[in-house]
Amino acid sequence: MQVEFVGAVGGNVTGSRHLLHTENATLLLDCGLFQGRRSETIDRNRNLGFRAKDVDVMVLSHAHIDHSGALPRLYRQGFRGSIYCTPATRDLCAAMLEDSAAIQAQDAAYINRKIERDGAKMDRVEPLYDQEDVVGTLELMVSVPYHRPVQIAEGVSLTYYDAGHVLGSAIVALDVDVVGERRRLVFSGDVGRRNMPILRDPEVPRDASCLIMESTYGDRVHDPIERMEGELLAVIERTVARGGKVVVPSFALERAQEVIYALKQLDDQGRLPPVPVYVDSPLTVKLTDVFRIHPECFDEKTRGILTSGDSPFDFERLRYVSSVEDSKAIDRSDDPAVIISASGMCEFGRVVHHLVATIENRRNTVLIVGYQAQHTLGRRLVELRPRVRIFGVERERHAEVAVLNGFSAHAGQDDLVEFAERVREAGPLRHIALVHGEDRPRETLKELLEERGFPSVLTPIQGDRLDV
Repeated sequence: MQVEFVGAVGGNVTGSRHLLHTENATLLLDCGLFQGRRSETIDRNRNLGFRAKDVDVMVLSHAHIDHSGALPRLYRQGFRGSIYCTPATRDLCAAMLEDSAAIQAQDAAYINRKIERDGAKMDRVEPLYDQEDVVGTLELMVSVPYHRPVQIAEGVSLTYYDAGHVLGSAIVALDVDVVGERRRLVFSGDVGRRNMPILRDPEVPRDASCLIMESTYGDRVHDPIERMEGELLAVIERTVARGGKVVVPSFALERAQEVIYALKQLDDQGRLPPVPVYVDSPLTVKLTDVFRIHPECFDEKTRGILTSGDSPFDFERLRYVSSVEDSKAIDRSDDPAVIISASGMCEFGRVVHHLVATIENRRNTVLIVGYQAQHTLGRRLVELRPRVRIFGVERERHAEVAVLNGFSAHAGQDDLVEFAERVREAGPLRHIALVHGEDRPRETLKELLEERGFPSVLTPIQGDRLDV
């Protein structure tokens, strides 16, 4: 069998796509959207890097848009095979892909109006897919629980293991018959962190011949999880003392729920300042409801909270906002508040409008709690650029920018090294291919693994192939 690397390689984090060619079938691992410069993003997402009709089977690791968001594009271009995923991932994708199509339509209409009405110097935008493509995609999805092997193509069996990254996230193990011998390919998807709240810890598949592993934070170790609540509280307290608002651009899946969970703990302890907390994201509201119906993904503590009749995602001053008018009212108010809103990289969605309303005021804070890809608005904020472009207009950035890496759902360098070593201990590991990472993290992690005696550590670029 042969792995062909198509996306999230060569220094890119987003747009996860890998092809597995066997004697009898071609399988696609993940089909995510690329995020970055607008012109480059449009081209990479319209052209998947392969012919959709050549793919027999699709295997999805989890529901994050950089892993699942191009599935309706794949459908639009003619793919009609099965899409395998965990039950929670299927339920999350139903909401996330529908939201993605809606946001593309809204943003295209907004930008095209600005071009027609204001003569803005921007390229016209056409959505990558629509709601019919989303419905067609969902009809192809087949739910597979953790630990239950299923044959998905001739000579190929799939088993999912818990990745501990987001709800329903999975490490993919593919057992392939190669000339009468079984070879196991393991694709990590995104590896979670140990001892994080809400979800269980990542599992380690046995008998891997080849490991395709993410490397997002291959060059750094995260702050201790135990410090998350205190650092979050400090940001809120100093912003409220200035009379400002805290805007939290947050991925609607997992990161938003983790921040809500931490705020609930602070509120239960009587430490949270008396300000309203808004979750201004219809998608986050839907996804939080999905969390409630998948206790099989939770750790013991979170299951205990649910069993007691309480909710880990509710407290008295928390308000879930769905309507556009209620969202606008938050910005019209001058009162301090905490606003959690999607998207996590500040590229689209309601958070962009909140940033327009708050970023030029020194009282306010933009709180970054997740990875920001190169060339995104979120990355420019992390880099503390004094001026940033939002909706085609240059704006002065006077708001404070705070970064809390402790909330990251990605494994840090120490977790990734430990995961690779545990996979090696559990099987005849011959190759590791590092994907889903910028150049520096990938190279740093490669050097570290080689120092620890891993014989073949690859950093593929787009189009590279690996014989397993």
